[in-house]
Amino acid sequence: MGASVAVGGVVAVTTVAGSERTVQDEIHTAVVRAEINGEPREIVVDTRTSLLDMLRERAGLPGTKKACDHGACGACTVLVDGRRINSCLTLAVMHEGAQITTIEGLAGSGGRLHPLQQAFIDEDAFQCGYCTAGQIMSGVGCIAEGHAGSPAEIREWMSGNICRCGAYPNIVKAVATVARDR
Repeated sequence: MGASVAVGGVVAVTTVAGSERTVQDEIHTAVVRAEINGEPREIVVDTRTSLLDMLRERAGLPGTKKACDHGACGACTVLVDGRRINSCLTLAVMHEGAQITTIEGLAGSGGRLHPLQQAFIDEDAFQCGYCTAGQIMSGVGCIAEGHAGSPAEIREWMSGNICRCGAYPNIVKAVATVARDR
């Protein structure tokens, strides 16, 4: 009595009298208008979609990585209105009108690498590469926020980004180099 089963977005409901009826699961959508990597975009999303999933699945920007999906690793770090955020922890609809920058948006004209991208190469600041996009985005934010005055400060302000390969000393060197040359 009163049981229901959900399969493929359709909900089958057993009514009190025992007869079954099928109703379409309500899907709530919204249009997110934002500037993504310098381009105005309008993207239709389910209102429950994370910013991470919108960027990867709807905006075609797979550079932002999905790892823990709980905000514990930093692999999904992007800049929203110049501030670092874990894109897995926020709903896309919360960023209506925002300026969003992903790793794909850092390169300069003609595909010239951002100074921190180049520093990661020069300092050998990655191994497997899975955390690299989040590390670079966090490093860009860390420098912009003025939190790159010393290696200790960089380590503290980037402590939310995990590198399982242990490239931390070289990551800190890369961020420090760009901060110093800025």
